Amino acid sequence: MRLAVWALSVVLAWPALAQAPDRSPFPTSRPGGITAAPAAEVRQASATTPARVVIRASANAPRRSLRPILRPGGSPSQTAAAQPIAPVPAASGGTVQIVERSGLFGMNRRVLEVRAINGATRLAVVRSLRPEIRPDGLEQTVRAAATRTTPSRVAQPGRRGALCGRPGIVGERLSPITGRISGCGIAEPVRVREIDGVTLSQPATINCDAARALQTWLNDGAIPAVGRTGGGIASLRVVASYSCRTRNSRPGARLSEHARGNAIDVAAIGLVNGQELSVLSDWRRGNTRNLMRRLHSEACGPFGTVLGPNSDRFHQDHFHFDVASYRSGPYCR
Repeated sequence: MRLAVWALSVVLAWPALAQAPDRSPFPTSRPGGITAAPAAEVRQASATTPARVVIRASANAPRRSLRPILRPGGSPSQTAAAQPIAPVPAASGGTVQIVERSGLFGMNRRVLEVRAINGATRLAVVRSLRPEIRPDGLEQTVRAAATRTTPSRVAQPGRRGALCGRPGIVGERLSPITGRISGCGIAEPVRVREIDGVTLSQPATINCDAARALQTWLNDGAIPAVGRTGGGIASLRVVASYSCRTRNSRPGARLSEHARGNAIDVAAIGLVNGQELSVLSDWRRGNTRNLMRRLHSEACGPFGTVLGPNSDRFHQDHFHFDVASYRSGPYCR
């Protein structure tokens, strides 16, 4: 009879046994954490014998746990690990030596001198969570790199007027620019923002020779050529100035005059009434064709090289002006 009852109980319990978990559903304790002892016992033990934990930490280590404190009225957990962590008192200042072992079977042995913190919990971090102090000279190194790649970030305070010896050129002097490629750079660069009341759509980083040539072209050529059309010239749409690159950015080509600060590219002339004389749109347009060609030819003289839509496919939408000199005279196409 007893054997029959036992066999029946095994048959009834077999489905539950087949679906039983293969491990405890309780979460495992964290490495180095508090064991799953009753909370009352843990609190009683910590009250009578305060813990003394030795941790490897810098002087910037926090003095308390960075874990969030239990909200007021919240339900306490069943273990002491979920209780609010008491603040860690200031370090005692004493140091102790500990032995750190690593490698197979702990054969590598190293003696370390660390700081002891009395009253720290077992959840204390082993190193400071604050970012390390920047090494000396880092800011200067970053600024030097920015000087080589982005000259606009190393500008000195602006000085209005008398730039490059010309009162009408407005902008700032820049620190010397050293290019990332041999041959690039400007010894005495300037950032030009305005010339005799004509503003540049974006500041042009060039040398003083190019800045003076641009002023001469505006006053002696462009402004008289445009006259009162649209109220006169108000601005220049600048699309390129200093850039450490090859000609037309082609691999293996010679360095561009832009790489020396000798060149500036102008895509359009802005008028007072808000209209624009665009190289791309107006070079071949009937009523503006002659004006655009005059603007192009007037630059030939102040600049050593003048390129436009008739030169090649790379200059269909802008005028290229540079102050490179040639024995045979200016090169204009």
